[in-house]
Amino acid sequence: MAERSQPIHVGAPDPELKTSPIVEELDEDFDAIAQELSEDRVCFFNSTLYREGEFVCSGSELLRCERGAWVREGGCDPDNP
Repeated sequence: MAERSQPIHVGAPDPELKTSPIVEELDEDFDAIAQELSEDRVCFFNSTLYREGEFVCSGSELLRCERGAWVREGGCDPDNP
């Protein structure tokens, strides 16, 4: 089984830089939010572009880029996911 590469640690969102919304995947507003986001299906975190499906760690939180938003996927601690 192929392992996913380690996500990049991006730190906390800087309010002065472009960061896509961070949502819960099951959030009932997710579909509405996704319709308003980039058609390119990319995410930004502190003005750095990430492609759909890429993962980052923000603090202890694992985030996945999906449909222009960051979706919470769990923790970034490899010993306690």
